[in-house]
Amino acid sequence: MAPPPPTPSAANPIDTAALAAHRPIVISGPSGAGKSTILKRLFAEFPDKFGFSVSHTTRAPRAGEEDGREYHFTTKEKFLELVEQGGFIEHAQFGGNHYGTSVRAVQEIAERGRVCILDIEMEGVKQVASHPTFPRPRFLFLAPPSMEVLEARLRGRASDSEDAIQKRLKQAAYEMEFANSSDAPHDKVVVNNDLDTAYREVRDFIIGKEGVQA
Repeated sequence: MAPPPPTPSAANPIDTAALAAHRPIVISGPSGAGKSTILKRLFAEFPDKFGFSVSHTTRAPRAGEEDGREYHFTTKEKFLELVEQGGFIEHAQFGGNHYGTSVRAVQEIAERGRVCILDIEMEGVKQVASHPTFPRPRFLFLAPPSMEVLEARLRGRASDSEDAIQKRLKQAAYEMEFANSSDAPHDKVVVNNDLDTAYREVRDFIIGKEGVQA
C-alpha cells in the first residue's frame, strides 16, 4: 500500500504558483443534475486540459481497483494522521469509512500543467471554501430546473430503490437551499434545463478569461 502523499509544510510547501496558474474548479450539485454527463463532455473536448484528483479512502479495495488509480487506499490511522497534519482540503466519513481529497493530489494535477476538477458534495465544498491555507478554487453549482424535474430524472434511471430516491431528493433540497444562501461560495450557478445550453455555460465559465485558455 502506498503511503499518503507528503503534507504541505515549511519543507514541502503548497505550490501556490502552480495552483494560481492552473486554478482548480470545484463543481457541485445534487445527484441527477447532470454533473457526470457535462464533465465527460468537457474532458472529451479538452483531453489535455483537465484532471481528476485521486481521493484517499480507508475502505478496502474492490475487485479490479488499484491503489493510486481509483483511490489512494490507506488505513484509518494514517488517514486521521493526515487530517491532523492539515493534509486534506476536504474529508468526510460515509458508512464507517473515511474519504478525502489531499492537498498533494490536487497540487500534482497543477504541476502537470492541468486544471484539477473537483466533483464534491456540499460539506466538502464548505471545507474547501474555508481552508486556511489552500488557494481559493473557482466554484460552480449545477442545479436542476426544479425538484420535480430532478425527481423525474432520478426515477428515469430505474436503478435506485424508492428509499434511495427519497434520500437523494432530501439531500438535493439541502444542497439547493445552501446554493441559494449568502453562505455559498459559488462563483456561478448553472441551471441544467437543456443539456447543450448548460454545457456551454459550464464550458464558458471554465474556459473564460479567469479560467483555462482553450
